[in-house]
Amino acid sequence: MGDLALALAYLAAGLGAGIVTIGAGIGIGKVAASAMDGTARQPEATGAIRTTMIIAAAMIEGVALFGIVTCILLSFK
Repeated sequence: MGDLALALAYLAAGLGAGIVTIGAGIGIGKVAASAMDGTARQPEATGAIRTTMIIAAAMIEGVALFGIVTCILLSFK
């Protein structure tokens, strides 16, 4: 039973890391699309929009990194 539990733990860690990566990609895509839309509608606010977009993308990447590290740690426990 120990081998099956270990195999399922590896499977869960791999699936979790994949889901985290897909979620981060979708999130950053939506942020970038909204920033491009905002810049097209109001070109004079490009600097503020870019700054906000970079901060939001960094937060999404931070959450994704935390999720992937958690999946890796759980797979080796």
